[in-house]
Amino acid sequence: MNAVSPDFATPPVSRPARVRTEVRALLALALPIIISQVATTAMGFVDAVMAGRVGPRDLAAVALGNSVWVPVFLLMSGILLATTPKVAQRYGANTHGEIGPIVRQALWLAFITGLCAAGILMVAEPLLHWMKVAPDLIEPCMGYLYGIASGMPAVAIYCVLRGFSDGLGKTRPSMVLGLIALALNIPLNYIFIYGHFGVPAMGGVGCGWATAIVMWFMALGMVVWTMRGAIYQSSQVYSHFEWPKWPILKRLLSVGLPIGIAVFAESSIFAVIALLIGSLGATVVSGHQIALNFSSLVFMIPYSLGMAITVRVGQALGRQQPREARFVAGVGMGTALIWAFISASLILLLRGPIASIYTADPQVLEVATLLLVFAALYQFSDVIQVTAAGALRGYQDTRVTMIMTLFAYWGVGLPVGYALGLTDWLGEPSGPSGLWQGLIAGLTCAALMLSVRLVSSAKKRIRAAGK
Repeated sequence: MNAVSPDFATPPVSRPARVRTEVRALLALALPIIISQVATTAMGFVDAVMAGRVGPRDLAAVALGNSVWVPVFLLMSGILLATTPKVAQRYGANTHGEIGPIVRQALWLAFITGLCAAGILMVAEPLLHWMKVAPDLIEPCMGYLYGIASGMPAVAIYCVLRGFSDGLGKTRPSMVLGLIALALNIPLNYIFIYGHFGVPAMGGVGCGWATAIVMWFMALGMVVWTMRGAIYQSSQVYSHFEWPKWPILKRLLSVGLPIGIAVFAESSIFAVIALLIGSLGATVVSGHQIALNFSSLVFMIPYSLGMAITVRVGQALGRQQPREARFVAGVGMGTALIWAFISASLILLLRGPIASIYTADPQVLEVATLLLVFAALYQFSDVIQVTAAGALRGYQDTRVTMIMTLFAYWGVGLPVGYALGLTDWLGEPSGPSGLWQGLIAGLTCAALMLSVRLVSSAKKRIRAAGK
């Protein structure tokens, strides 16, 4: 054992002071991520509004296209999230020279996964037929997906360079580029949707090509930022060209692929529930969509905290401070629980006015206000699971996390929701309420299992370090 543990090399500080310092550090990292996520979500909102003004067919084509490309994007971006903890640990260890090779190989991984994602989108037409999409919607939907596909390699590169920047503790670039991208998306939509400056009017299809241009802008913007920023120079990412190296790519995939599968599993269960609810009628579907849309917006706060926790935990482990890493994870989860209490209280108190923002239909309002109660209840388990998963990414403990997530959502949440909502196995079927109760069961299961895993991983690191 070392004579002086790095965890105790600094003068003692009171625990409340340490907590306050850590909360400030976490929020400083998380706030730009939150703004970036809001900007990204707002781009989808702008697409829907501008395409909807052309006509319902164009809006439907964009909505269907989103249901195809967003899960593919989440899987791809989840795989590339491996960049962040690997960079963070080496930055914390002050071994900056090891960061460049990792990022260069991650860029190769981005190029490969980006091309694969583009290929999947370009051959998605059989999936649309299998989903029994109306024939008149298939052509505009595929046109929209062709546009999105042309931007997938770019957004993959952006994800890696954002992970590189985040790992160094610099989250501001993604915020700035996200806001500029949002501002750029509106005039590009105007040009491509309605036809201006010599560009033919494409309707909803134009949203896809406008989004692709924005993706390339964000990728090039992040390249320029990481080439010119002083903090990035010691990593020497752009010092020389390097061909793909399987050993490094394999290590990236061993961390990233489980993250991608876990993120995909979580997002896809919501899509499956939406399909199941579809059999219950338009009123129920609308109410479900309102509750889901608003809860997804609220989710950005703990999700961003989880990303910040990944960076802080990774950097602490890189400094050989496993107790500090455990402390960071605990403070992060505690901060998220405070947010859960605030958000749950506000949703419960304001569920009527919240639902009325979306619709004036009394039947839809009734369904939405009921489901918002369940959305309020699952805030607690949701913030625990997402921040615990973020901390485990910092530990690069992703394989078991993936298995736990798959079991919680697909082994517990979906079966329980299906049984309660659509069958008489457990009593009278309760429709959407039962499906949302299943979501709560799945999220609670994930929260419990991931919390136990986090405690185990933290103790293992402390024992291994002899601290």
